[in-house]
Amino acid sequence: MERKTHKIDAAGRSPGRLASEIALILRGKNKPDFEPHRDMGDEVVVENVEEMKITGKKLEQKKYYRHSGYPGGLKEELMEEVMEDNPDEVLRRAVFGMLPKNRLRSKQIKRLKFN
Repeated sequence: MERKTHKIDAAGRSPGRLASEIALILRGKNKPDFEPHRDMGDEVVVENVEEMKITGKKLEQKKYYRHSGYPGGLKEELMEEVMEDNPDEVLRRAVFGMLPKNRLRSKQIKRLKFN
């Protein structure tokens, strides 16, 4: 199987709509011979992530959570802080949530690259 490389420009586009398009390509659902149990997706390169259009009050209100595994280890970060540090992470997390929760997900998300 030969993997193609898709280049996507994120400037002026919403992260959710962009993430659903990327997840579709990473899974390989755009191919006529798609099978859900096989990893047949293509590679995706995303450019201009810092110019994504964030609507509403998401920058001030949306929170990202992570847990260390220890009691009291819940950390939260606002979308605004994540966008300042690493805007790629906002889109990567959106795509990660849209991929199926199975063994193929970690392999598929590795084919998502940022310029």
